[in-house]
Order: sequence, then C-alpha cells, then structure tokens
Amino acid sequence: MRKSEREEREKGRRIKPIKRAEIRERTETELALIKRKQNREMIFIVYLFALLFFGMIVYFSYFILFQAKDKMGSPYNARIDYLASKTVRGEILSSDGKVLAKTEKKEDGTEVRVYPEGAVFAHPVGYSEKGKTGLEALGNYYLTNSSVNPIQKLINEVEERKNPGDTLVTTLDSNLQKTAYSLLDGKKGSIICMEPESGKVLAMVSSPSFDPNTLDENWNQLISEDNTEGNLLNRGTQGLYPPGSTFKLLLALEYIREHPGDWQNFTFQCTGEYKDPDNPSNVVHCYNGEVHGKLDLQSAIADSCNSAFAKIGTEIDVTRFQSLVQDFYYNKELSIGLPTKTGRFSLQADSPTWLKMQSGIGQGETLCTPLQNLCMVSAIANHGKLVLPRLFSEVRTKEGIVVKHFGREEERTLMSESESATLTEFMRSVVTEGTASALKTKSYAACGKTGSAQITENGKIKTNAWFVGFAPMENPHIAIAVLVEDGETGGKTAAPLARKIFDSYLKK
Repeated sequence: MRKSEREEREKGRRIKPIKRAEIRERTETELALIKRKQNREMIFIVYLFALLFFGMIVYFSYFILFQAKDKMGSPYNARIDYLASKTVRGEILSSDGKVLAKTEKKEDGTEVRVYPEGAVFAHPVGYSEKGKTGLEALGNYYLTNSSVNPIQKLINEVEERKNPGDTLVTTLDSNLQKTAYSLLDGKKGSIICMEPESGKVLAMVSSPSFDPNTLDENWNQLISEDNTEGNLLNRGTQGLYPPGSTFKLLLALEYIREHPGDWQNFTFQCTGEYKDPDNPSNVVHCYNGEVHGKLDLQSAIADSCNSAFAKIGTEIDVTRFQSLVQDFYYNKELSIGLPTKTGRFSLQADSPTWLKMQSGIGQGETLCTPLQNLCMVSAIANHGKLVLPRLFSEVRTKEGIVVKHFGREEERTLMSESESATLTEFMRSVVTEGTASALKTKSYAACGKTGSAQITENGKIKTNAWFVGFAPMENPHIAIAVLVEDGETGGKTAAPLARKIFDSYLKK
C-alpha cells in the first residue's frame, strides 16, 4: 500500500470520531431545543387553562354577588316557576308592619294572592297575576326564596309541604301612603315622598288607581282603549310632564355657576311680559299678567316670575346647561328597579330664541317624571348629595328573623354645599314671601317651589299643578313631589296637599 493511501486512511479514521461527536452534540442540542419548545407550549397551555379557570371563577362570583337575584327574578327564567311551586310566596309589609300582600289558600286548595290595602298601595306593590309588576316583580327573588334551615326543607320535601317564602319589608309608611292617597281623591296625579338622607321612599301614590284583588275580572276594562283614566300607569315613575316653574331651580343653579362672583347682582324689571328679541310677536307672560317690578334672583324664584326666567333662558350657555340637567336625569335613566321613563331636554345651542324662552320656564319640549323632580329637591335638602331612592328595607324569614338588610343606595354629588344652601334659601322664600304661602306654619320651616305647566290635550289647554319641597329646613326629614293633572296652579292646588302631608308626617 502506498504511503499516501495509508496516510489518507489514517486521516479518515481520525476524522470519523470527531464527526460522530459533532453529530451527537447537534442531536442533543436539537433535542434540547425541541424539549424547550414543547415546554414553552405546555407552559402556555397551562397558563391559558389557568386564566380561563380564573376567569370562570371571577364570572361566577360576579354572577352570584350581583346578577343572581335579577336572573332569578326575571319573568323569563323558567326555573323560578319551579321554585315558586315549592314555596308559598312570601308577604310584603310596610315599614310599620302592615301587610300589603300575602298568599291565602282557598277551600279547593288553590293559592291566591291577597292585597289587604287594595288600591291604596296598588302601584308600588304591584300584582303577581297577569304578569308581575311593582315590588311583586322587583322582589320576586326574595318572595320565592325560603330561608328556612335545610333540615326543615328536607322534612317539608318528604311530607310534600311547601316552604314558607321570605317576607319583604318595604320603606313605605302606611299612614303617609293612606294620607297621600286620600288627598288626591281620585284626581289624576301623583304624590311621592322620600327621606333625603337615606333615600327611603316613604309614599308613592298614583291616581286613579285600581284594586289588584279584582284584577282578573276587571282586566279587559283596564286595558281597553276606551279607558282614558290610565289606572295601571304609575304616574310617579312613568308619567312625563312639563316641569313648569319647578324647572326654574335648575336654571337658577346654572346662572349661579356662570356668574360665580356676581350672581347676587342680578336684577330684572318685570313688566308682566318678556318679548322675544328676534321676534317680538313671541311673548312670555307672567301668571295672570302680574307685574312683579324690580327683582333679584331670589325674589324672581319666590314670585315665580316667568319674564325673568324667560330672559335668563336666552342668556345661559346651553351646552353647559345640557350637562347640568343631565346630572338631574334629563336624557339619562333614573333607575330604582321599577319601570321608569327618562326625562327629556332637547334644547340646543342653536335653538330659536323662542324655544330658549320656553325652556326657561319649564315649558316647550322639556319633560320630567314626579320621581325625577323629587330627586332634584332631595339633593338640595341633603347638602347637594342625592341618595338614590329605594323601596326595600329588609328581608325576614316567616318567623321574623332578618336575613338581609338594605342600606343606602349610591350617593351622587349633584351640587356643592354652598349651592344647595343658596337654593334652600330661595325655596324658603317661596314659602315665606311667594307662591307657596299655603305652607306657612310655626310648627316647622318648609321649603319648596310651585309650578303650573300648560299642556294642550285634545285641542284644549290644561294646566298641571306642581309642588316640590322638603321640611324641616334645617334638618329635612321628608322631601315631596306633588303633581295634579289639570289642577290649575301649584300654589292653589299642589302646595296645600304638600302641607297636609308634612303636617301628617312631622307630627309623629
């Protein structure tokens, strides 16, 4: 063998082990990379499943804490029918213990819902036949739930007995509700009262009403197109009305905000009317053409001077005012659990001057509910803070053990303390020097604002009477909104009703 061939072979032998080692290293490296990639994929999958699992826990926790009772109370939830079949529907009580709704068993064994107070509480309590409305719907979750202990439930199951449903205690004061109902005396309108500091709804009356005990036999008549009374409508939460002069409180607030240093210098010489500068044929008149003379902002409120506020309506920044009225639930939903209509304010910066004048006195296309107007004065009474209205006080077992207590709802700051103090002084002067003199008394210092809003119905002009206010001035226990359809003026019709409500409640 030649020398060169031997050298080549020797060289080949030396090279081969090196190549195998390199291949091994490369293979191990590739395997390590593959394992690393697989580990990353596995870690990603583990984290993904952990995230999904955590998300499910968060969702179910949210559902249980915040949505369970709404879903359970929904009329579209078929499971609620099953639970209802296992439970005797619970009672609904007033805050002072009067039974407002209960379930009784007839001789044939069927259960029937009974409303001892009949038409007096019909709108807030509602009914559970022909669907569910009012507190019967809002509290459905609690009324069909039973908090008896599991052992007793098991015994009832074995013995084929129904569990007693829980009792729902409301914030409604039975005496105040009856007083408000009797004062309306069948007139179309609404009276709603609440405690400003707590948000408790003390009374909620809509008239004319209906008797939920005879709902089945009177149903066709109640829903007939020929029935123009609107008995089933809760006017307090679903009736939309021009606010009239009660709206001047918000206009005054806007003027104060736009003139923080000199609103006290406002003056206006009332001649009994104010003409549209762009079209003098458009005229806003004061009530009965009354001439109020020289006014500052407070006396303009006290005398409810239409001319002064028609002028203010043309001068304010409409864009800013849109934001202010939205805080008071114009074009924004006011939810208390019951069905409510949303107040409307359609004025724009480029709206005609005539519409701005009309909006300045709470007419035109501006609409609100009595509940909405009540929230406005409740915020003024509570140093600028609105505690949202609530109708539930607590839930008890059949034996009276409290299983759930309802505290204050959300609190919203709608104005500063100084602004609320100023508006309170304005409202006090309405009673002492202005259009709400019917509330003058030495027993307490009431504050309020009257309103008389004109509407056209079937070609006839009618005037709805308003009063909104609170008492006592220094430590308000009660705020009120009174609306009487076709009731002439707020000072003559609505304010005297508010006086009787205040007298009844504050003498306790």
